Amino acid sequence: MAATSDTYLHGHHDSVLRSHRWRTAENSAGYLLPRLRPDARVLDVGCGPGTITADLAGLVPDGEVTGIDAAEGVLAQARQEAERRGRDNVRFETGDVYRLAYPDGAFDVVHAHQVMQHLSDPVAALREMRRVCRPGGLVAARDGDYGGIFWFPAEPGLTEWQTLYRAVARAIGGEPDAGRHMHAWARRAGFTTIAATASAWCYTGPEERMWWGNSWAERLTDSPFGERAVEHGLASREDLERLAAAWRRWADSEDAWFLIPHGEILCEP
Repeated sequence: MAATSDTYLHGHHDSVLRSHRWRTAENSAGYLLPRLRPDARVLDVGCGPGTITADLAGLVPDGEVTGIDAAEGVLAQARQEAERRGRDNVRFETGDVYRLAYPDGAFDVVHAHQVMQHLSDPVAALREMRRVCRPGGLVAARDGDYGGIFWFPAEPGLTEWQTLYRAVARAIGGEPDAGRHMHAWARRAGFTTIAATASAWCYTGPEERMWWGNSWAERLTDSPFGERAVEHGLASREDLERLAAAWRRWADSEDAWFLIPHGEILCEP
């Protein structure tokens, strides 16, 4: 989720949402789960299609979860996901991370996954998340680090893609290497008790590599990411097609392996 004053780099094309729907509390918020109480009040900032949010609701059966996103359209999918699972302790609302519509100390846990990298002022966002978290609660955030991504086998097109991705993200005001900045941003936001950790996603094997490779090939040619690359003069349509072909070549390799590192922070207000 980008705030209403920022631009969400990926948009909500199906190639993007397929990736978001793959995310679970276990594979995307494992660092937080041991700290969740069954009666916790949780705010999930930038909830997208709601798979992590619905998982969190299942882990706080005596509590409640509020998921917010700046894009109203994606919240319809989140509500459907929660209904499909029978989660009656979760609700979804539009919201802006810079101006959260909740009183001070309203939540026990304020969580954001893959949000900070898309913001022009992540420190301000963390300050606002801190405001709505009660004393003794937790602010939890996890973000990828595109500069730290690596893969096998070597594919020059993916190296070019990595450079392009980081350039496009910065052209619209984001920070694609957010993972390595999380601890520093938390300190600048005024937190003094911070547990900074890291974890990774790794895509390999025939099903995962084809899913991930084809997803990125489609994002390059059909999603707002490609449109923004062209708009900012960072790639041509021909470049995007060529990089999409590189992703498909990588996915076709039985040796294919791809790792995305993430920085994580657990902060006490």
